[in-house]
Order: sequence, then structure tokens, then C-alpha cells
Amino acid sequence: MSILVVIPARGGSKGIPRKNLRKLGNLPLIGYSINNALNSKHDLDVYVSSDDEEILSISEQLGAKLHPRSKKLAEDQTTLDPVIFEAYEFAKQAEGKQYDLIVTLQPTSPLLSSNAIDRALDKMIESRNIDTIISAVESTHLTWSKNEKGFYPNYTERVNRQQLTPVYKETGGFLITRSSIITEKNRIGDKVELFELQGKESIDIDTYEDWNLCEYYLKKKNILFVLTGNKTVGLGHVYNTLILANEILNHNVSFLVDKDSELAFQKIKSSNYSVRIQSNEDIIDDIETFNPDVVINDCLDTKQSYIMSLKEKNIHVINIEDLGEGAKYADLVINAIYPEKVKQLNHYYGPDYFCARDEFLLLPQKVISSNVNKVLITFGGVDPNNLTKKSLEAIYSFCIERNIKITVILGLGYQKVDTLSKFEKVVIKENVSNIAVEMLDADICFTSAGRTTYELALVGTPSIVLAQNARELTHFFADEANGFVSLGLGEEVESGEILVAFEGLLKDPNKRRFMHDKMKNNNIREGKSKVVQLIKRHIENEN
Repeated sequence: MSILVVIPARGGSKGIPRKNLRKLGNLPLIGYSINNALNSKHDLDVYVSSDDEEILSISEQLGAKLHPRSKKLAEDQTTLDPVIFEAYEFAKQAEGKQYDLIVTLQPTSPLLSSNAIDRALDKMIESRNIDTIISAVESTHLTWSKNEKGFYPNYTERVNRQQLTPVYKETGGFLITRSSIITEKNRIGDKVELFELQGKESIDIDTYEDWNLCEYYLKKKNILFVLTGNKTVGLGHVYNTLILANEILNHNVSFLVDKDSELAFQKIKSSNYSVRIQSNEDIIDDIETFNPDVVINDCLDTKQSYIMSLKEKNIHVINIEDLGEGAKYADLVINAIYPEKVKQLNHYYGPDYFCARDEFLLLPQKVISSNVNKVLITFGGVDPNNLTKKSLEAIYSFCIERNIKITVILGLGYQKVDTLSKFEKVVIKENVSNIAVEMLDADICFTSAGRTTYELALVGTPSIVLAQNARELTHFFADEANGFVSLGLGEEVESGEILVAFEGLLKDPNKRRFMHDKMKNNNIREGKSKVVQLIKRHIENEN
């Protein structure tokens, strides 16, 4: 079929003066409609119809053909029908051909895609009985009208929107009609189909608010978190990235977990984020399917080859808690837990960059009691070495004899609940949603050397730390200087050592107050806002 596209672009726009030539992103507004038409899979003749010499000149530079519109069709009250008809007659003569379809493509719908136009054209070509296709968007609501007597409803019964008869409004994006229909006064035949657009593609710029909304969408990027979370490494990466994702509101956020991270998948899914599990041998192949602008890795140490593969695809790379070789090649590295021996450009590390959940920032001030009445045991989402059981075995009898309550909080991935059955007087809670309150109520806490130590520092609860593995031993925060009693690698600590450390704290309220003060002196409350600002700056400035 021979298809003509006419882009009407009057120079005298009133709502936003010189609208069609104003830069939106990197292009004049009219450039988006010209590009959409030129990028169609169909062979389209693309004409811009205008009375304005500057619009015509810019349009020609952008690849369009020109129809110099007559002045009589450039008035405020002129409708599009005669404009399109005049351009149609002009193009027929200029191209020496008879057109089958005429597409009116408005320059005020810059977020419309070539794909949408092509699908509408396909439908028109396949369905010969359709005279006209008009772009539209569903706009079903309880509506009212007004006459000389006042306002009256356009409905008979107040029901939920889903129960109303669907109503559609034209977006102005495009109107496709057959040449047998078009006249100087009409472009719409008897058989009309509406082509429903979704979301940003339906925006038609009439006001500055519309313009700002389009700018927002053009700046919006695809952000992909790639992470690990399983029974071996725990779920700290998952909780950390969820905190960050909740702060990224102006971009599309998705998650990808590696093939061994079913546990992470389930946790992220429960938070209603878009998440997938690695399905290809090379996770790079999975990442490509997301078409990300930015990848944020929180998956332990990365390799140089992995990071370089991302950067070769023009993906901006941000790494969290990465001590691997790949960290040297990332655009931004944030490391709240592990020390870095050599300071590198765009690497930020230390307690100042810990991301705390809001529940820890809104707590009341903790008061250290002279007596110990409640002990909390929490070893993260997985506790692979069952340090929960080890701690209980060390202090259970001592606490029960002294009426000290013990609360155990088990994470989502803890698999050894049956080993705790003999501790009958312990309160066991699983997958607690607000652990901050539990920490606040406790007088002493047992935990591992991960992110939980930062949370305890925010609360100010004196704590005894047993590391889960050798990697956790490198966490520089869980030590005496920051208010913790660190006993080293949990598997190697004897029960007697645990009890001695516990008794020492229990009998010395001054030491517990000293630990509390040390914890509260750490400047970690502002960590999340610092990290979010760093990430947003890199997202918005990435090339």
C-alpha cells in the first residue's frame, strides 16, 4: 500500500509558544513524530505541513518532506480536516502516486512509539472493512455534565469504575483513514476502530504540566538490581537492595537473582517488585533481556570480565559490598561493611554509608536498665551455622534460673527450627516484620557480624557478636570501638566463652551504658540518604 503521513505543525501555538520547536530532551518536539514515522517498518512518505519557515527548515533537516501550508489554513479556528486534505493533494502531485492510507500524526504526542503506529497500520491493512483508526485511551470515570439548571450525573448508579461502561477519549496521537474517505471536511468513515494506547504513549502535550510529564518519562531509566540471596550467604543483600529500591521512585526498577537464589526470589516477590531468576548459563544473557540503563550489583565479589561485559553494552554499573576485581571497573562502589585498603575514585565505604530501614530511624531513645530482664537472639535470615542454637545452649539455663526472658527471631531461610524444641521457655518468632521494636525492648542481644550490627547500633542495645564465617570477620564495624563484644568466628567459640561474656555484661550496667553510648556516637543515621543521593546522581548523569 502507498501510505502518506502528514504531521501538522502550526507556528502560532498559544498554550506553549513555539511549542513544536522547543527542545524536549535532545530533540525539538516535532522531531519525535518525524522519527517515529521514518522508523516505521512500512515505507511511508512523511510530510510536515506548516505555515512557519523555521518549522519547515528544522523538519527538513530531520528528514521530513515539506508542505508549505497556505496562510488561510493557519488560523486559530482552522480545523485539521482541510489542512490534511491540502497536504494530501500536494503530496499526490509531488510524489506522482495515489495513496491508499493517510496518517495524521500529531507532533504533540512525543512518547508515542513507531511500534504502536505500525500495529495500527497493520490492522488497517489487514481489515479492509475498517475506514478509520483513531488512537485513544480509556478514561472511564463517574462523570458529570452541566446545563442551564446546573450539574447532573452521566450515570444512573454509583458503582466502582470497573463496573462502568468503558469510555475512551482520543489522544490526538494519530488518525489513519483511507483515501476514499478523506475530503476537505472529513477524515472519518462509517466504520471506525479505536487503537487503545497505554501509559506514557497516550500523553498529548497541551500544557506545561503535560510537557513536564513527558520530560519525566524521557529521563526515566531502567534500573536492574542483580543479587544473591540463599541459605549460604544469607539475605542481607536482599534486604539492603529492597531499602534502596524503595527510594528510587523516578525510574523503572526490576530485580534479577542468580540461579541459586530461590530464597531471594521469594522475598523480593513478596514485596511486589518485578523479579526473575537467572535462566541462562551466562547471567549477562539474562541481564540483556531487561534492557537496563543501570545495573546495581549486590552479589558478593564480582569479576573483571563480568563488569567489563556490562560496560561494553553501555550499561552504567554500581556495585554494593564488592571486594572483587570487578569493583575497580564499576562506575560507583558503595561499601558500608568491608574495609578498603586503597582509596579509589568513586568508592565510598564505612559506617557513613549504611542504609537503615525507616523503622530504625523512628524509634524512641533507648534507656539502659540496671537489670537485664530480656535477651534477644537473632542471627539473620538464614543462620547457616545455627548460632541461634549455640547461643541458647550457652545461656538458657542461666537465664531461666534468673527469670530472664529469651526471645529468638528466626529469618525467612532458617531451616533448623526442630533443633530448638528443647528450649521450652523461649519465645520463638519467625520472619518478624518490625525487628527494631524487639531490639529496643531487649537488654542484651546476640547476633552475627553482618548488617544487623548497624541496626543494633542505631537502637543502642548492648550486643555480643559471633561471626558466621571468615568473610564476616573482616567486617570492621562489629568491634569494641563501636560498642560491641566480638567473640570471633561463631563455630570456634566455646559455650563457656559465650556465657562468660554474657555474665560480664549482665553484671555490669555501667559497661552496658558505655557500649550504648559508643553505639549511638556512630554517624550512621544519615547513611541511607547519602547512598541514595550517590546512586541517583550516577543514574541521572550516566551516559
